[in-house]
Amino acid sequence: MGAGRGRSLSLYSLLKSLADNKQLLGMRYAEWCIAAPTLEADIAAAAMGLDDIGHSRVLYGSLRELGTPDVPDEPVSYANVPYLDRPWTDWTAFVAANAVLDSAFTLMIEALAGGNVEVLRSRLKKMLQEERYHAMHGRSWLRESRAAVAVDQARRDAIVWIGPEAGDVDDLHQKGILSLGVRELRRRLDEQVSGAPASTPIDWKAWDPVRRRVVPGGIDELTLNMLQGLAEKRYMPAGA
Repeated sequence: MGAGRGRSLSLYSLLKSLADNKQLLGMRYAEWCIAAPTLEADIAAAAMGLDDIGHSRVLYGSLRELGTPDVPDEPVSYANVPYLDRPWTDWTAFVAANAVLDSAFTLMIEALAGGNVEVLRSRLKKMLQEERYHAMHGRSWLRESRAAVAVDQARRDAIVWIGPEAGDVDDLHQKGILSLGVRELRRRLDEQVSGAPASTPIDWKAWDPVRRRVVPGGIDELTLNMLQGLAEKRYMPAGA
């Protein structure tokens, strides 16, 4: 495989995983739009869910514009973090996802928007403006909730998703496609979450660079059925 094709596959895998996670995060948010502790949180869950599903459409559309390899995309191949495999049964899981996972995905969007791929620079900057509200909401609830266990799990999944040092993210950073490397992404994530890094060792030998996780598994059947309802719109132009 030539260097250019290797780079395309690496960027494709990262961008597709980001899109998959944003779509699933949006759906998980929406599942809480009538179950949150307050009316304001209900409204925020619905609004953030719509934002992230919209962001996923932009990201999926960017894949086609980039002319990246047409890798088969079966429904079971969603490259999402384990945290999003199943619906959340507790509000603290929502809070941790909002404060940690949403922040990690936003940092990667920032890195892509600051890189040298023009289609990403131009299309992703608006997302960063919308994500500011998500960050404020996550930090606010994190201060009020006892979500330490959920935060630790979400942070671990986020670190695994970003990937190992000297992996694809650092390679894309060296090529200028990403403006941030692994260490800086981790540092900024921990700075935003205001907590110690996950202490459980990560088995990087088990890391899957396509699905960006170290454990097997995937989304449940109910989620799969819901995603199939959105599938026909995934590669439509963002303004359609």
